[in-house]
Amino acid sequence: MSNGSAIRGSRVGSGPPRLPEKSEPAPRRPVTYWCARRHKLEILLAAEAQPPENWDCPRCGEPAGLDPDNPPVPARSTPYKSHLDYLKERRSDADGEAILAEALAALRQRRGGQ
Repeated sequence: MSNGSAIRGSRVGSGPPRLPEKSEPAPRRPVTYWCARRHKLEILLAAEAQPPENWDCPRCGEPAGLDPDNPPVPARSTPYKSHLDYLKERRSDADGEAILAEALAALRQRRGGQ
């Protein structure tokens, strides 16, 4: 007995049922990648597509390569540097003292020579 619901038994967002006699999937081939932690990843690519050299491992996030004996080296992350860290790389302590003295002298002059 029907209660009038047209989408009964299907999920939201699903399309019409696929008819196998009307369409065929494109030819595909499996490509296997390995990361430095020895995770094995197999993806399906189009048969005529050139596989990329690296693929991100979904388990650990490190790069994976096509050669199981020589996986790519994980990218080294640099620690966060604040504005002050970058400033200290460009200027010495003596330069900082000279700039501070110059700025204080200009401030005192604007305030009336105190």
